[in-house]
Amino acid sequence: MPMATPGVASREALQVPRVCAGVSRLPIRPSAGRSPARGAVSCRAKQNGTTGLQEVGQAVSAAAAAVMLGLGAVAGPALAAELDILLEPTPTSRYVIDDAGVLSKATKRELNERLQKLEAKTNYRLEVATVRKLEFETDPFAFGDKVIEKWYPSVEQGTNKGILLVVSSAKEGALTGGPGFLKAVGDDLIDSIVGDNIPIFTEEEKFNETVLSSVKRIEATFTGQEDPGAPERADRTRKRTYRTKAETEKGKGVTSTVVISLLVISFVVPMLQYYGYTAKE
Repeated sequence: MPMATPGVASREALQVPRVCAGVSRLPIRPSAGRSPARGAVSCRAKQNGTTGLQEVGQAVSAAAAAVMLGLGAVAGPALAAELDILLEPTPTSRYVIDDAGVLSKATKRELNERLQKLEAKTNYRLEVATVRKLEFETDPFAFGDKVIEKWYPSVEQGTNKGILLVVSSAKEGALTGGPGFLKAVGDDLIDSIVGDNIPIFTEEEKFNETVLSSVKRIEATFTGQEDPGAPERADRTRKRTYRTKAETEKGKGVTSTVVISLLVISFVVPMLQYYGYTAKE
């Protein structure tokens, strides 16, 4: 067996320096109790450990992104329904914000014309706003007050301003505004519009009639005309097309009497006829 030449390093000892994670390693010389491949194993372990941490980090980042996207998809429409109105600039030329998309073009045109004339004649400005749903400020009156405060920060600016709010999904709404507006409208009319006009028509999905009937009542109050009055709920009582138990029992009694009478007649009449014939003979 060939022997290694003394003083000459073996091939394992003359390894080319390797780089692990950017750090140069010196050639590993074999010694007692130490494996020549230990440095390579350690290097690979560090590389694998780094790769594993990177994969875990990427997985966590992906999961967080998915959660954020899911929350955004859920909260986005709900938040937009309210922010769309709150972020609207102070109205100047238009009087209708149909964020819920429940009003027809003809209704919006008529509302703009009526409310423009009302402001020019009485100096009271009324805005009509529809929203599909309230998520964060669920009270329509509180949300309406926020809108007025946002559009008209000072009392002087907003005293004669008001808003008629309709929440389409909840079938409810509010009529609120500045001190001067509320005083001119009166609590009775506010209660009637919120308690009658809005719920009665919205329950039947008649959103155009909801706002038009309410605006006409407000318009009449501001101009000194007679209030058209609140709508009445439609009579949904269906006519009964079947008989009650008492009526059925009564009918059975009449039927039984008629049947028995016919049986008696059919039996007695022939007997009388036969008796008449035999008596003559």
